[in-house]
Amino acid sequence: MAKWVYNFGAGGADGHADMKNLLGGKGANLAEMAAIGLPVPPGFTLTTEVCTQFFQKKRTYPAQLKDQVAQALLLVEERTGQKFGDVTNPLLVSVRSGARASMPGMMDTVLNLGLNDQTVEALAKRSGDRRFAYDSYRRFVQMYSDVVLGIDLSHFEKLLDRAKQRRKVKQDFELPAQDLEKLVQDYKACVQVELGEDFPEDPQQQLWGAIGAVFNSWMNQRAKTYRRLHDIPESWGTAVNVQAMVFGNMGEDCATGVAFTRNPSDGTNDFYGEFLVNAQGEDVVAGIRTPQELTIKARKIHGSDMLSLEEVMPGIYRELCAVRQQLESHYKDMQDIEFTIQQNKLYMLQTRTGKRTSHAALRIAVDMANEGLISKSKALLRLKPELIDQLLHPTLDPKAPKQVIARGLPASPGAAGGKVVFTADEAVRRSRDGERVLLVRVETSPEDIHGLHAAEGVLTTRGGMTSHAAVVARGMGRPCVAGAGEVQVDYAAGKFTVGDVTVQEGQMLTIDGGTGEVICGEVPTVPPKLSGAFGTIMAWADEHRTLQVRANAETPNDARQAKEFGAQGIGLVRTEHMFFDGSRIVAMRQMILATDEADRKKALDQLLTMQREDITELFRIMDGRPVTVRLLDPHEFLPHTEAEMASVAKAAGVPLNRVRRRVSDLQEANPMLGHRGCRLAITYPEVCEMQTRAIFEAAAIVGRERGNQPVAEVMVPLVATTQELSILKGVVEKTAAAVQKEQGVNLGYHVGTMIELPRACLQAGRLAGQAEFFSFGTNDLTQTTYGLSRDDAGAFLPEYKAKGIVEQDPFVSLDTEGVGELIEIAVERGRAARKGMKMGICGEHGGDPASIEFCEATGLDYVSCSPFR
Repeated sequence: MAKWVYNFGAGGADGHADMKNLLGGKGANLAEMAAIGLPVPPGFTLTTEVCTQFFQKKRTYPAQLKDQVAQALLLVEERTGQKFGDVTNPLLVSVRSGARASMPGMMDTVLNLGLNDQTVEALAKRSGDRRFAYDSYRRFVQMYSDVVLGIDLSHFEKLLDRAKQRRKVKQDFELPAQDLEKLVQDYKACVQVELGEDFPEDPQQQLWGAIGAVFNSWMNQRAKTYRRLHDIPESWGTAVNVQAMVFGNMGEDCATGVAFTRNPSDGTNDFYGEFLVNAQGEDVVAGIRTPQELTIKARKIHGSDMLSLEEVMPGIYRELCAVRQQLESHYKDMQDIEFTIQQNKLYMLQTRTGKRTSHAALRIAVDMANEGLISKSKALLRLKPELIDQLLHPTLDPKAPKQVIARGLPASPGAAGGKVVFTADEAVRRSRDGERVLLVRVETSPEDIHGLHAAEGVLTTRGGMTSHAAVVARGMGRPCVAGAGEVQVDYAAGKFTVGDVTVQEGQMLTIDGGTGEVICGEVPTVPPKLSGAFGTIMAWADEHRTLQVRANAETPNDARQAKEFGAQGIGLVRTEHMFFDGSRIVAMRQMILATDEADRKKALDQLLTMQREDITELFRIMDGRPVTVRLLDPHEFLPHTEAEMASVAKAAGVPLNRVRRRVSDLQEANPMLGHRGCRLAITYPEVCEMQTRAIFEAAAIVGRERGNQPVAEVMVPLVATTQELSILKGVVEKTAAAVQKEQGVNLGYHVGTMIELPRACLQAGRLAGQAEFFSFGTNDLTQTTYGLSRDDAGAFLPEYKAKGIVEQDPFVSLDTEGVGELIEIAVERGRAARKGMKMGICGEHGGDPASIEFCEATGLDYVSCSPFR
């Protein structure tokens, strides 16, 4: 018989931590914690396979499931000494989701399940606290009505607000028992009005309603959005965890909290978290009450006058510290834990690998390796490639003036500026229009996930370091300032105020997620300086990697940045990019529009000087590292406006009408497949001669300065035939010989080609007879293989992804089946003709992790991409 339900608790479990695919992350870790002896309330997990069948079979359950759940519930009753639905000693349970990948806040939870008008009286009697019992009951009715019955929370929030107004109090916990009893009846009346039926009193009906709601939440919109943003397959499904309730809201000797075994913001080895006395778990993350710090150290750092757990419950704190050490030693990673204290007894409700900022991830990996907890290779494999991108967030220029109007908690590092918006939908709308936005909310909820992704950063007025906004922002690499209580948000008026300062929607605002500062206007930023843990990790990566890493760079700034990041050379200098601005573009257009060799030679003389200066500087910066210079591939330089044509006419000293006619003559129906790449140099060999002269004269200059000659790699673009490459290689060699004779130097250089056409891949064996290296230009190779324009495909590729025609945009992640097979053919045939031939990739795919994995498996020698990738 198929096993659909797995038990845990009482020092044992049916499952273990390696069963995340079946039990989900939460269920697998509950089983593991129980197995290693931690105080875990007993419960059971309905597997992800139930979820899969639930959706495949039109939301029906496997035949044996109800019996297995009934048996598991009996075991929980046995372990707790309580009985589900009993009117004297009732067992109450929580029902929570738990996918194999952590999706904080994206799916649904129901707490205090099993309460009704009879069991609540038993709970009041056994606890000796009627207020606690009815507080638990009203929370359950509200949560169940929202999650299971689909009634909007605002109905219940209005009723709660009215109850507080009548009592003239501000906080929920100030309401006495009799008010909470009336509130429960008001909630139930609301259910009757909204649904035309009574709130369910039968605990079994409640249980199966909650289980179904949690499974259904796998397909809610926020979960779908989160999965799309984090590449989590829909087919994984979620598990459901049913667990005996323990209560943090039973009195002053009770509490609930969230903690990280290390600081998730900066990675320091400090116990980090928050708790609330006399509260339930959702109170901590919802930001309804200001939480207290775990440690005295954290309390002092944040300037809080509320006592820490270390001071309020020192014995429990020591026990929690021991759990912290046990979990890190066992899982060998930083853990995010949830705990409840019921009548001075500690219970562990969850552990999972903690989300952390990029900076924290680096430091934790390095520290744990240095502590001997993990190996260097494990530290490297733990760091996702996307993390490097998150490391490159700018910080505020320390020299820039700034008007700090408020301060909150530094919940996620990095600086961000943008126009203020107050809703997630507005953030998405403005972002799509090209505006940078900053999302400002009283508090965020899982429904705001799309806005958090669209925004540059987020500011909340409530919540702590473990609030929803903080956790999600850290995971996304977005700066976040949380709990800025001075900020008063008025959603209706589209503004917020801080004292006398008013900021309207659409005004620029800056936040510093590293300091918690909220700043009026836009403050300049500076790029990050990477050192310390980053340098250590990169050094360890160098010990293990097989691929070299180069950069695509044309400007001195890009080359310096690439070198600082550790690039081993320049894999692509797009020489045409050196002429995009100022007088240079006029000289380039003058050369392209020349009608005879004399005019062209005149323009080329200007370009030679510019090109030689630029390449000389690149050789100097790279200091002996290889520099691959691609010959001109101009397909974006024709003037389009009257003003542009007039500038060319003036510079060339020719009539404007002549320029107009020449532009008309050169217009192409499809310039991407037109007179570009090597075809230009075949038609006008003087262009190739000018460029190679610039390259070799630059090498001679730097060789004399440094005492050793740079090795230049000359790359011929868009080659389709061996004859094209042979002709241009002859021009390069002839020019090199002339420069060597003129300068009295011996130049070291190589001539290769950029493989950008399917025909070139198929003819790679023949091309290798002429080329000394291949560099795969996968941008154009993808275009010509698919017959797609990279600039136009965005209009329909999302639909292709949605319909499963393609898994990824092939211009973002290499199509390993089609384009990849052509590359494999070229590698095999090229190296068969020229043994040990050097090959690399220089398209933007060179910065995509999945594409890099393919390059390594295919046997390429290097990848080259933009410096910041």
